[in-house]
Amino acid sequence: MITGINSRFKIKQSAQASQAMPTRCAGVWLGSLGIWLCCASAVSFAQDEASNSDSSIANATERRSFTPDDFAQFAPRNALDMVEEIPGFSIRQGNSGARGLGQADVNVLINRQRISGKSNGPVEALSRIPADDVVSLEILDGASLDIGGLSGQVLNVNTLNSGRIAGQFRYSPQYRTKDTPFVWGDVEVSMAGGGSQDEWTLSLENDQSRFAVEGPEQVFDGQGELIDRRQERLEERTDLIILAGSYARYGESGSVFNITAEANGFIFDETELSEQSGPNQPDRLRTLRFTEDEFNYEVGADYAFDLLTGRLKLIGYHRFEHSPTTSGVRTMFDDNRADQGSLFTREADEAESIFRTEYFLSALGGDWQASVEAARNYLDIEAELERRDANGMLQPVDLPGANSRVDEDRVETTLTYGRSLTPRLRLQASAGAEYSHIEQTGQFGLTRSFVRPKGFVSLDWQASDALDFSFRVEREVGQLNFFDFIASADVNQGQDNVSNVNLVPPQTWLFELQINRSLGAFGSLTMLGFFEDISDIVDQIPIEGGGQAPGNIDSATRWGISANWTLLSEPLGWAGTRLDLNGDFFDSSVNDPLLGTSRRISGRDYINFEARLRQDFIGTDWAAGLNIDYDENSPSIRLDQESFFRTSFAFASMFVENKDVLGLTLRATVGNVLDRDDKFTRTVFTDRRTGQVDFVEDRERNFGMNFRLDIEGSF
Repeated sequence: MITGINSRFKIKQSAQASQAMPTRCAGVWLGSLGIWLCCASAVSFAQDEASNSDSSIANATERRSFTPDDFAQFAPRNALDMVEEIPGFSIRQGNSGARGLGQADVNVLINRQRISGKSNGPVEALSRIPADDVVSLEILDGASLDIGGLSGQVLNVNTLNSGRIAGQFRYSPQYRTKDTPFVWGDVEVSMAGGGSQDEWTLSLENDQSRFAVEGPEQVFDGQGELIDRRQERLEERTDLIILAGSYARYGESGSVFNITAEANGFIFDETELSEQSGPNQPDRLRTLRFTEDEFNYEVGADYAFDLLTGRLKLIGYHRFEHSPTTSGVRTMFDDNRADQGSLFTREADEAESIFRTEYFLSALGGDWQASVEAARNYLDIEAELERRDANGMLQPVDLPGANSRVDEDRVETTLTYGRSLTPRLRLQASAGAEYSHIEQTGQFGLTRSFVRPKGFVSLDWQASDALDFSFRVEREVGQLNFFDFIASADVNQGQDNVSNVNLVPPQTWLFELQINRSLGAFGSLTMLGFFEDISDIVDQIPIEGGGQAPGNIDSATRWGISANWTLLSEPLGWAGTRLDLNGDFFDSSVNDPLLGTSRRISGRDYINFEARLRQDFIGTDWAAGLNIDYDENSPSIRLDQESFFRTSFAFASMFVENKDVLGLTLRATVGNVLDRDDKFTRTVFTDRRTGQVDFVEDRERNFGMNFRLDIEGSF
């Protein structure tokens, strides 16, 4: 699974949280904890009773290691297909927008090596490894590895190239209701090969999507009177074309060379039509159009070799992105009055270049890692805002600070030490600091420099063969979004952000406890709790001189708990059933910069629950399953408005799969079988949220059902 225990790193935008949510979810999680304690006390008996189970996966959960034979019932095509079926394990994707490369934050290794690159994450890398090249998969204690930053459960995938070129493909035609165009171009092809001392992968993918939602929207004034009716339809067309590859070379002396590269084009087109009418108003047709034609690439390489009594690793990385976007809104009136609207165009170029060196050494009873990283980032934006005048013609509007460039030069150094305190208890500690120099050019140019300490202490304790704990305290330095420095306009909702050159990186004290409990043949349970004490968090603030923009608030706190529970059916008397339950409950507190009262962090905290049920019919090639996903989201807040996103109920999908149709795997999926609706409410105030309500928009949209056929094969 890719969701679950590490989804505290997700960010959701524009959201709603029910007032009853904290109480309800606290009850859910207290119940989960109680169930876990019961399972923990009974696990020894359960393991003994299940010792005669024929399930390979069930037996493998006790070993903490797996072979391809353990996943035969799923007919995997690649390493990712296997990893997704490991009980209780969730892939931590890491943060592709994180600050530099830093220490490892992805819990997947390939041949005990970090996965190079940022966009080239674990999911992408694993999906390109043919199943025949996988030798074994093993769950390790991160702190026991000579890779700084890892703690808790870490998966290592051992591969051995078969010596032949192997390929795999996926074709996924889709049809959605709501008069959405047929998806015919969602396809992926990958190949892998190599010899005794090298291996390579190459893949080409088009991630294609066609999407439509429609439904009514009503607008009320500050007294609750209906002032406008709207019937709206939104259509999205997306194509993400990705060419990616990797090459690894293993020297006879033990040296390892890796290089990965990816280039992609992102084509996005969104159109919203809104038929509007209201008391004492003419009928209108409002058209919103957003487009983006992005091109980006990244290249990452590393070379590790023995040097003196230790091992040196050199890492290089470069990423570039070119993103021209347009956003325009136009309202046409039936009474022939002049059109209204505006157009915002922006061309953004951003890049990141990193050089990192790491030296590993065993000394003084433990393992040492010294690292130095130098990075350069920049964002260069040219933007223009136009609004229609009294004659309906577009005229330039001054948007101070919209044309600007932000550069950051950064150097960090860290020293990490790890050692076993007892045969089952391991310590890892790291200390370091970074220097950052930020320079912004343009109308509000400013140059600043910072020094920030960072580091962590972690303890990994294997209490028994079936139970382990991982505790971590860390001082983190966050990555700024350079777009927050530069003025921008949202023509859809009539929002402008002025320029704010005084942003500083947020810093966080993180306290984290992870518990992994094997339930033997019954499955596994993983729980994680965390608490964050954040300083200089970025939120929406008033800017001196007028306007608002993302800026720093002195302090905030955030906490939560996550669980990943896998249950297997074999000990209960039947084979082939698997239930995965994943849940997250997060909450937070920050002092509102306008009202001075406590509230949640804007648009970041959420509740999510996912249930995945799969039945493989043993002795046949058939399988079927059901997925259910439910979430509740917190509000997104600006100084003059609040917006809330919510859903009518959970999103559910069902599938039927045959794993051998002329050598192919065919999977038919029906999405949104519960006919979920998306709902959105926006409250806009006359001035700031301290004033009177100007109007409230309330809408409900239905996106119908989705029918998808996945055809997967190997060659």
